[in-house]
Order: sequence, then structure tokens, then C-alpha cells
Amino acid sequence: MAGLAGAMLAMLFWVPGWLETWEAKTWDWRAVCMAEPGRATDDISLILLDQNSLDWAKKENGLTWPWPREIYSVIINYCQRSRAKALVFDVLFTEPSAYGVDDDARFGAAISQFGRFAAGSVFVGQTSGSETKLPPDFPAQRFRIAGLEQWLNLTQAKEILFPRAAMPIPEVSKNAVVLCNVSMNPDPDGVYRRIKPFAVFDNTPLLSTGLGAYLAAYPQALARIDSGGLTLDENIIPIDNEGNAVLRYRGPSGTHKAYSAAAVIQSELRLLAGEQPVITDENAFKDKYVFFGFSAPGLYDLRPSPVSGVYTGVEIHATMLDNFLSRDFMRLCSAWFTVTLVFLLALSCGASASFFSSIAGGLTVSAVFFAAPVLICFAAYRIGFWAPMVVQEMTVAATLAISLAVNYSTEGRQKRFIKNAFKQYLSPLVVSELIAHPERLKLGGERRTLSIFFSDLQGFTSISEKLEPEKLTSLLNEYLSEMTDIIHEEGGTVDKYEGDAIIAFWNAPLEVPEHAVRAVRAGLRCQAKLAEMRPGFKKDIGVDMMMRIGINTGDAVVGNLGSRTRFDYTMLGDAVNLAARLEGTNKQFGTYTMISQFTQKLTGESFSLREIARVAVMGRKEPVTVYEPMFPGEYEARKAVLETFARGLEMFYQGRFADALAIFSDISKIDAPAAAYEHKCRFFLESPPAHWNGVWVMTSK
Repeated sequence: MAGLAGAMLAMLFWVPGWLETWEAKTWDWRAVCMAEPGRATDDISLILLDQNSLDWAKKENGLTWPWPREIYSVIINYCQRSRAKALVFDVLFTEPSAYGVDDDARFGAAISQFGRFAAGSVFVGQTSGSETKLPPDFPAQRFRIAGLEQWLNLTQAKEILFPRAAMPIPEVSKNAVVLCNVSMNPDPDGVYRRIKPFAVFDNTPLLSTGLGAYLAAYPQALARIDSGGLTLDENIIPIDNEGNAVLRYRGPSGTHKAYSAAAVIQSELRLLAGEQPVITDENAFKDKYVFFGFSAPGLYDLRPSPVSGVYTGVEIHATMLDNFLSRDFMRLCSAWFTVTLVFLLALSCGASASFFSSIAGGLTVSAVFFAAPVLICFAAYRIGFWAPMVVQEMTVAATLAISLAVNYSTEGRQKRFIKNAFKQYLSPLVVSELIAHPERLKLGGERRTLSIFFSDLQGFTSISEKLEPEKLTSLLNEYLSEMTDIIHEEGGTVDKYEGDAIIAFWNAPLEVPEHAVRAVRAGLRCQAKLAEMRPGFKKDIGVDMMMRIGINTGDAVVGNLGSRTRFDYTMLGDAVNLAARLEGTNKQFGTYTMISQFTQKLTGESFSLREIARVAVMGRKEPVTVYEPMFPGEYEARKAVLETFARGLEMFYQGRFADALAIFSDISKIDAPAAAYEHKCRFFLESPPAHWNGVWVMTSK
């Protein structure tokens, strides 16, 4: 009876999915312990655009990011020279090159000449992406999966159907052999354990970037799908009813052979000049699937995996192809197998616990049965199966607890034991408004008025280059923790971290009264906190850490974008883009906190404000008035300078640049915005604007 009760109790937690978070952690433990880097296929090589490549391009060629796409042509030509089996770029090319149409044309010509090029350049989404139909020249229209319609009807796998997509430029879509889906969704805890082998957009299957490399090498490959999984040229990929395949990671980041993009570019250029290449191995890419992607921290393609906290996105795609070529994807154990295993374990544990009544016997039974699920799950991993561990351990814990309760009841201590056993063995209840009321989260998002916060550390790239990874991580963790605490104290929601950048918002998922006031107050508090931390940071890194913040209020789409089981709670919309632009606009005026007129209207008299400018940011036609907020004490301390600035600003708005210059010059040495206007006035006096409307037009982000 104790075994049956323990199994039923564990099932009550397992069936609704309440154990998934803990189960995922045990899976990561298994993946780390069972990793075998030596089993990684030699048929895959990586070209990584790392920090060294960015530094080399800037130092030797004066190139800053983004690079001209002609440089990618050099990489393609080297792979052609090296006789690579296929080349795949894990890069989105959704916008024309900033270097002109000729740059894109040369890039497209290199793709066409190579002939076996797969572009991981399609980003599918439920709400993101401007396209709802494939272009007529889309190569993937030649690829079909037999039995797909029947499989979709059988599984109801809506998670692989996407109504929108961001498509690459024509120079890529016309010349690539395959266009692949580059988007990946992590598990709810943010770790990438699974990947969709394909997504369906406009009734067309789009292979993942990893499988796209195979299709580039074998364009005539045949695919079919049924209850056994997706079969591509007789290689079977087991997938669940949501269209996911579980990856078997070979090892930590760096398991597959990787080359710096700088080394590849230099090798091609030296070979063209008749010189010795940097890469001396002539077989580095010969007959191999070559993946190109980003690993530089500033390019934001670093993701957590089960085997490594930092894993490049392109390595995840390479792992997909590795598993495919080796035919050893992981499989999920069926629900019936798990239920059977749990009940057998519970009955065995319950019988053993009732048989051994002594303390020593009880300890032995506990040790054996707590170890059994670990051994079972590690053995299952070895042969390619994900056997749930936590539900087994919970079964053992619950069974032993119930068995002890029964034994104590015979001695009149049943009530005390039940209380202690439940307290000891059952998971503590995590009380949260969202967990208590999940119906408040709308799948697909809702339109709300948000106050949006973007922050970034000034000169972080140069700071990071001077620090060891461990020290850099420690510094970032300390900084982000303090800033995040303030945002949370003010009722904000942290959307994401992008390196040193923080993106947050107020008034979702729960309504926040005075969200604009709280967002601005959070920004000012963050600046004050960083000022307290600055001396300590300077002692460690030798420079002052300064932070720029942009805040805007407006309507945006916010919600859990993804599937019902895996999603990111995030935001989209023009208001979001404007907040990001305001963060960067600080650089133009030498300010560190900037809010829009839309935020200013909602803050009332909560803060002292200095009007900075009427700006037209990139990507937005209508100008917006921006302000520098401050606490009243700071305003009073700077009142004389700020009032002088206001007079100069009025002259500037009226187009009286000589009068404005005279005013701004008086305070330019002690006020950064005044110095910016002094420079602008001199420029306009030399080159008067044709139709002056008082708007400062931004020419960069």
C-alpha cells in the first residue's frame, strides 16, 4: 500500500509537469557526466567570428562591426578552395548591406559560385517577422517531407507551425541551395536541450540550420515523417509531438574543431598573393560540413547548454548535424514506460521498507533505492534514452515517507510523522501571483502601455578586453545583480540581459500603478547605485564605469511568445525601439539618463527635468522631445547652469544659432549637452539648414 500511495503521489506531481524544472537539472548533470568529446564527428568544422577576428579587422583594416559582406565572400572562396562538402552561415541577412548594393551583389555571386551553400537566415515566429508568404524564388520550395500533413493531423503539433518569418535579402535567397530556419527555443529555464529539426511556414517545411548543411551537400535527399520520427535519407531523427528532437551534446563549447574567421580570411588572402596561409592544414575543411557563426561576446549569440553555461548558437546547430550523421539522437521514454517503471520501483521500495524494520535496514533500503533511479537513468542515457529521474526519486522519497508513517502509527506517533515527513519530502510551495493565476498570461501577447527601460555600460567592449573571463564574469554579475534588485524593487520586469545591457519594462505582466514614475525612479536609483560602486570597480579595472539609460512609454505587444510549454515573456513594438534609440542618443549629448516626452507626460512633477532636444531618431519619422530627469536636489545644485542651457535651447529652436552659440559657449566646459550644442551651432553657422524646424536629426543608433 505504501508503494502504491508513493507512486500515485509522484504521478500527481509528474503528470502536470511540475517536476520539469528539477528534471531538466538532472538531465544537465547526466549530460555533463556522460559527455564524450572524443565521439564528436570529424566531418564538421566551425569558422567562428570571435573577438580576435573583430580586433584584427579593426586594427589591420580599420573595419568596425558590421563588416562589409564582401569579407564573407573571402570566407566562402576559401571553403571553395578547400573543397568543403557544404557551407552554412548561421547569420541573418534580412537587411541590405550598409556598404551598398555592390557589396550584396559580390556576396551573392560568391554564394552562387560555391554552389553548396546553406543560409541559416530565416527567422520564423508567431508574431515577429514581416513576411507571411515565401518568395517565389525560395529554394526550400523544392524540399518536401512525405507524410507531413498526416503527421500534423495525428500529433496536432501546432508548435512547429509559424505564421510569420523574417526572410533574407534576394542576393542570398536566390543563390543559396538551402535556406534554413535559424530560430531556436530554449526550455523554460533558458537552456537549449532540444531543437526543432524543421519548422513549417507557408505550408513549406524549413529544415533547421544543422540539417540544412546536409541538404546543401545532398540536395536530392528524400524525407518522410511518421510516428517513428523524421527520416532523411534513411537517417531517423526521433521527435516528440511538439516537433522537438533532444540533442546529445558531445562536450563543452569547443568540442568541434573551430577556426577563427580572421585566420580563414588571412589564409585566403595570402594564398591569392602566393604566400604561406595561416591555416597550414590543407584538409581543415576538405569534405567537411563547415559552419560559420558568431562567438564574440558583443555579437550576442551565446546561449546556455546542458554541458556549458556559454555555448555559441552555431555549435548547437553543429551538434544537431553531429547527432544526425552519427544516428544517435536522444529519445524520450514513453509515458507508459515511465509509469510502469515508477510503479515497479514503488512496489519494490515499499515491500523492502516494510521488511526491514531496524534503523540499519531502513538506511540500507533508503541508500539502495535512492541510488537506483540514478543508475537506471545513467544507463538509459548510455543507450540513448531520457528516462525521468526526479519522478523516480520522488517516488522513493514518498514511498519511504509513507512507510515510515505507517510504522510510526503503530507506536502512536502517526500525526507527528506525517507532519514531518511531508515537510521533509515534498517540494516547498512557491507562492507567486503569476503561478497562482496563470490565466493572466495570454499566449501570443496583448497590447499594453508599457514604460520601457534600456541600459548599457559605456565602453564595455574595451573594458572586457582588458579583463580575464573570470574577473569579467564576477564584475558583470555584481553589477547586474545590483541593478536588477532596484528594478524589481520598483516593480519592473527584466526582459533580458544582452551582455552588459539590461532591458526591462513596467506594467506587465501585472498592472503597475504609476509605471512611468517607477521606471524613471529606477533609472535614477540605478545611476546612484552605480556611483556608489564606481570607486570599487575603478580599483579593479582602472576606469570609471558609466551607464547610459533610455526610457520610453508607449503601446507595445507584450506576452509569452512561443508555445504553451516553452516561451519567452517579452515585448515588441515601436515604443520598444524608441527606448533603445534613446539609450544610444545619450552619446550624442553626453547625458546618461534620457526619457521621452511620452514618459515625461506621465511623471507629472515627480522629478526635475531638463529638456535636451527635439530629436528624430533613426527608423522613426516623427521627432520626439527628450528630457534628462534628475532628483530635485541635483537640479537645485545645477540650477544656474540648467537655466542658462534652457535659454540657449530656445534660441536654437528659433534658428538663432549665433545667439545660441554665445549662450552655450559660456557653460560648455562644465555641461556636456551645452558642448554638443556649441559644436552643432558652429556647424549650422557654416552650413545653414535649408528648412529649419528645430529638430536634431540623429544619423546613428
